[in-house]
Amino acid sequence: MARLTGRTVAFLTSDKGIEEPELTTPWQAVADEGGTPVLVSAQPGTVSAVNNDLDPGGDYPVDRTLDQVSADDFDALVIPGGTVNADTLRTQEGAQALVKAFVGAGKPVAAICHGPWTLIEAGVVDGVTLTSYPSLATDLRNAGAAWVDREVVVAQTGGSTLITSRDPDDLPAFCAAVVDAVAG
Repeated sequence: MARLTGRTVAFLTSDKGIEEPELTTPWQAVADEGGTPVLVSAQPGTVSAVNNDLDPGGDYPVDRTLDQVSADDFDALVIPGGTVNADTLRTQEGAQALVKAFVGAGKPVAAICHGPWTLIEAGVVDGVTLTSYPSLATDLRNAGAAWVDREVVVAQTGGSTLITSRDPDDLPAFCAAVVDAVAG
């Protein structure tokens, strides 16, 4: 039996610069386990992905906009990386509010690569051990987190599970941790 049947997972992105494998690989992992992935972004239309932050990737349709969703609509939240994606997301108050709502509701939140920038801006990393792309280590420490260089870190904060990984090479471990957390 598929472990995520009946579960819905929000994938939160900006409109551009999303690291393609960090969106598509966890998306497929959720779908393969019977879950329903939903692409959430600030604007309707499509979002554009990249590979290695430079090479153009595909365009993906937005399922729902930030103003159309709440944490109550989903079982978990995934934040893909991509430098431009993450830098844009962390400045969006709606994205910050959604992350806070997931943590406040005790639901899993997963962020990979530069995705933890949004966790910092949402104010949910203080006292939590996390990983990320190495260039975010100082940012996470300055926000009160303990940064470690590991493939995946699963931590608890406020009743919520935070799952973080460093980069696309960590996707197998990241996806497994996401599926485990959503499956409960």
